[in-house]
Amino acid sequence: MSYLVIQGIEVETPDLKEIAKLSGSTRIEGIGNNAFRLHEYKTQQGVPEYCAKAELDFAFVPVPRKLSDFGLVAMDMDSTLITIECIDEIADIQGIKPQVAAITASAMRGEIEYHESLRRRLALLEGLDETALLRVYEERLRLSPGAERMLERLRSLGIKTLLVSSGFTFFTERLKHRLSLDYTLSSELEFKNGKLTGKVVGRIVDAQIKAAKLRELRDALRLKREQIIAFGDGANDLAMMAEASVSIAYHAKPVVRENATYCFDYVGLDGLLSLYA
Repeated sequence: MSYLVIQGIEVETPDLKEIAKLSGSTRIEGIGNNAFRLHEYKTQQGVPEYCAKAELDFAFVPVPRKLSDFGLVAMDMDSTLITIECIDEIADIQGIKPQVAAITASAMRGEIEYHESLRRRLALLEGLDETALLRVYEERLRLSPGAERMLERLRSLGIKTLLVSSGFTFFTERLKHRLSLDYTLSSELEFKNGKLTGKVVGRIVDAQIKAAKLRELRDALRLKREQIIAFGDGANDLAMMAEASVSIAYHAKPVVRENATYCFDYVGLDGLLSLYA
């Protein structure tokens, strides 16, 4: 039994009927607010193009599963669990956001090796007072739509959560406490006399370290690859996403969308709940 999940900010009945016709689906079932399951699709042809025009997210689910079949959900932080890139907002307080944001965007597209991109950005922030990070957390950091709903459901099912980020412990540890996340891994900024030195303490959490952390947790929790879901948006999430049986490109760069199992371009993180309702 296969099905096609259609969801979006608004899903119009004429669009559902046309998608059902294109896919050869036999029945349309409502599974939540602006989320629908089209049963027994026959073909995928034409559906992605139609959904792009209608601003709808789609997911062809060939083997029905329940969310409770999974044991671990891993997610990136910047522009995934939260709506901002923390380092860009820190730079904005310093008055150099355009320069830093340009390097961030290039790294997320995979054009610059991540270590090099972070070194360049941190060098621009040398001397910034530590209070700037607290301002970013309190004044600018917002959770992505659906984050709390998704996390609440995962907790209710006993599914573990991992926040793994090339960003900074200053933010991940606060989010861990605030959202009752199970595990975090991130880079630690170095401070001297309350000011950024422009360096990190220890290793930079890059793509390979993200992937290694996911494998380590998978083994420690005695899970199989089939029980892992991973969310990401940038090129440095690809190695981690490859370790999961279900990878979701969340409002992501093209290189990530091309390599993910599913793409969420319009819905929030709680779109996951519709895939495995």
